[in-house]
Amino acid sequence: MSTRPAPDPLLIACALGIEHLALRSGDRGARRAGRRRTADGTDRRSGAGPVTVLRTGMGPRAAERSVTRALADPAWARSAVLATGFCAGLAPGMHPGDLVVAEETRDPRGTVACVGTELLVKELARTLPGRRVHTGPVTGSDHVVRGPERSDLLATGAIAVDMESAATLLGAVRAGERPVAAVRVVVDAPEHELVRIGTVRGGISAFRVLRAVLPTFFEWHRNVLLPRR
Repeated sequence: MSTRPAPDPLLIACALGIEHLALRSGDRGARRAGRRRTADGTDRRSGAGPVTVLRTGMGPRAAERSVTRALADPAWARSAVLATGFCAGLAPGMHPGDLVVAEETRDPRGTVACVGTELLVKELARTLPGRRVHTGPVTGSDHVVRGPERSDLLATGAIAVDMESAATLLGAVRAGERPVAAVRVVVDAPEHELVRIGTVRGGISAFRVLRAVLPTFFEWHRNVLLPRR
């Protein structure tokens, strides 16, 4: 009988049903491509521990509450946490379907540094060749950002905004030491606001990109596990 400790899990947090659908359909694709399973039935898609995709609900309060509740389970005490889903790009030249890898997440309560940013960028380039990847701070908001407010947030140094990433990662690190990261897909950008014609096309592009990113998340997880004490 093995005495090796159970591998640390990965919690992938998203807010919306459409984001959850993209990730779950991507997971089924990974399964068809040939997912390894251990003798005890543990999924080893990431090469590490079990993976759960958690739909938190929309907004910072729902995100932090859902993640905090999940991490209160002792089985998830050492879980790595990755926030994902759609976002609004802040910089001119961003387009729907572009990827954003956070170097840090920010909201009025604090800043959380992300782990393994360079690895994520490298793996996204390998998984989605030709897809633009932006790196920088991702800021949090409690509402959909439009018009002049986008420019105001860009002036702070942030490159993208969403309503859940900052709250998700803040809740995760407050629950205990763990690797955290945020990867978002641009669905709304300065020249492509949601209220404009072409929104559906941009949303479809973002959905397809989000569906394809799971192999990158698994590789990140495999490489950032906390050392056992």
